[in-house]
Amino acid sequence: MDFSEYIVYIDESGDHSLTSINPDHPVFALAFCVVEKAKYIDKVVPAFQRLKFDFWGHDSVVLRGHEIRKATGDFNILLNAKTRTSFIDRVTQLIGEAEFTLIATVIDKAAHVKKYSAPADQYSIALGFCIERLQRFLIDKGQTNLQTHLQVECRGKAEDAKLELEFRRICDGQNAVGKMQNVEIRFMDKKHNSTGLQLSVGYNGLPQRAKVTHFIKHGGLRFDLLDYLRL
Repeated sequence: MDFSEYIVYIDESGDHSLTSINPDHPVFALAFCVVEKAKYIDKVVPAFQRLKFDFWGHDSVVLRGHEIRKATGDFNILLNAKTRTSFIDRVTQLIGEAEFTLIATVIDKAAHVKKYSAPADQYSIALGFCIERLQRFLIDKGQTNLQTHLQVECRGKAEDAKLELEFRRICDGQNAVGKMQNVEIRFMDKKHNSTGLQLSVGYNGLPQRAKVTHFIKHGGLRFDLLDYLRL
C-alpha cells in the first residue's frame, strides 16, 4: 500500500485515574494533530528548528511541557523573565500559524464516573472517537486507499502494549465507521526529537481547558500558550 499525504501525531493531557481526580485538572484529553506532509516538511519543521537555533544555538532540545513550566533542564533560560516572555510569544505564534487539523476528545472524569456504575477506560473512549473522526477526514480527502501513520509517544512497555491492542480492536471494526486497514500506529521515544510530537504536546494545552466535547478544527485555531504553561 502506498503512503497517504498526511501524518498524525498523538498526545494526551491529564492522568488516567478515575478514583483520585485532581479538581485543578479534572479532564482527560486526547489530541490528534493531522498534518499534510508537504506543509510539515516545508513549514512546520523549519519553524521549530529555527526556534531552537535562536534560543539555544542547536536543535537537540526537546520541548517538554513540564520542563518549560518549571524552567528546568534546557529550559532554565526561562528563569530570565525577558527570555521567558519572548519564548512564550514565539511558540504561541509558531503553533498559531502552523497549518494542521486538530481532532480531539475531552472527557470530564467526574461526570464520567457519576454517569456510569462501571465507567469504561477513558483512553479507549477517546481513542475510538478520534480514530473514527480521523477516518472520516481521510475519506473526505480521498486517502483511505493509502496508508496513514499515527505517531504516539512511548509511555512504557505495558502501556504501549495495551494501547496497541485497543488500536487493533478499533481498526478491526469495533467502531462506527467500519474496518480501517489504512491506518498504522508507531511508537516513538522523546529522544527521537520528533517535531510533530512536540507540536501535539504544545497544542494539547487547549483541550485541557475545554469542556467535555469532541471536535474537529481545521487550521488556524489559536490559544494562549501562557495559559498552557500554567497547567
